[in-house]
Amino acid sequence: MAALVHEPKLILLDEPFVGLDPKAAFALKKTFKEITDAGTIILFSSHVLEVVEKLCNKIAIIKQGEIIADGKTHEVLKDRSLENFFMEIA
Repeated sequence: MAALVHEPKLILLDEPFVGLDPKAAFALKKTFKEITDAGTIILFSSHVLEVVEKLCNKIAIIKQGEIIADGKTHEVLKDRSLENFFMEIA
């Protein structure tokens, strides 16, 4: 939270939801929404595909250090869930 005090324009996070209880995860999602609405870009990695699908307007999937899919979430996924898409290309 200390990183947010200076109102950064970019925030990089690695697995920000790991270890959070449901209330804390909900609060973090709300905070993400508020700061992205204010213009901050959040880039985070996650293995929790449902969270990525719900929160992210752009995604990139990395396999063996290479980006194998990227773009606007709805354009990349089309009518598939992120989980189904991931299993197809992984």
